Amino acid sequence: MIYAGRMPVTVLLVDDEPLVRAGLRAVLEAQPDIEVVGEAADGAAVIPLVRQLRPDVVAMDVRMPLLDGIEATRAVLRTVADPPKIVVITTFENDEYVYEALRAGADGFLLKRARPAEIVHAVRLVAEGESLLFPAAVRELAGAHGRLRGNPDAVAALERAALTGREEEVLRLMARGLSNAEIAARLVVGTETVKSHVSSLLAKLGARDRTQAVITAYESGFVAPG
Repeated sequence: MIYAGRMPVTVLLVDDEPLVRAGLRAVLEAQPDIEVVGEAADGAAVIPLVRQLRPDVVAMDVRMPLLDGIEATRAVLRTVADPPKIVVITTFENDEYVYEALRAGADGFLLKRARPAEIVHAVRLVAEGESLLFPAAVRELAGAHGRLRGNPDAVAALERAALTGREEEVLRLMARGLSNAEIAARLVVGTETVKSHVSSLLAKLGARDRTQAVITAYESGFVAPG
């Protein structure tokens, strides 16, 4: 189905609880621009399904019995060419597993108790990739579980990146959760200029997306989570 001239966002659901999968499917498939293309009960089944179905987004429980969301995220990003966006699902907001999944390359997270509108918003936002999902929650996770100002890998990555002054400004605004359009308005430049800065700083940091760039910013001490 094509919605308003666009292909729908396709989603793979991965959770060991059938009721959770059914609830997510019902919420997402009520939207004309989102299509659930498959389900799995464990992270061990993710890679073959991703290769077969080529979803835009994988919504995956962070805690599963055979292969959890952290290891499944690492496996997908390591072995799948042009991997999908990954949203991990959790029962607890301040969950160290969630932060580790974000560090492993997940693009965002969702609470199982999230309202339907929040679930839909999260899937759309992660698929678009133009702003950070739940920036305040990512900041809290970094403050609780990140090795702030003490992660030598993050410090080294930032030093190697040698970001320009404007790229540093953009990274700080990304950490606050501003979208490309909002950053453009704040800096009084065009949106395409911001997109260029974002692409450049991601490449320099070796970050897959905004989430990983922001985590590097927190863990290097470049941005304080307070």
